[in-house]
Amino acid sequence: MSRARTRGTAALSREALELLAQRFRALGDATRLALLQALFEEERTVQELCELTGASQANASKHLALLLEQGLVGRRREGLFTRYRIADASLERLCRLVCTSLAERHDSVKAHLLG
Repeated sequence: MSRARTRGTAALSREALELLAQRFRALGDATRLALLQALFEEERTVQELCELTGASQANASKHLALLLEQGLVGRRREGLFTRYRIADASLERLCRLVCTSLAERHDSVKAHLLG
């Protein structure tokens, strides 16, 4: 946190930190990440998401409700179906950043183990 403050950014309030923690908890589940990954490609129904991720309809719906509550996904009705989409444009950038960091760490660990 002290690095951020030296760049002119104020420390976050406890309430802001709680909101941030909720957002990261929402991203801290492999099923939710699989659902989001499928939604990065295009808007999809729960049934389509279940086919792609292997999640049951009840499980996918539960996870989508949490993602919706956190503002990460949006939804719209289309006839009998509900279609889900990514609602937070920064989400894909965040996931790419974390994946890149993990790949770099994996490469350095692999090089250390083999070297």
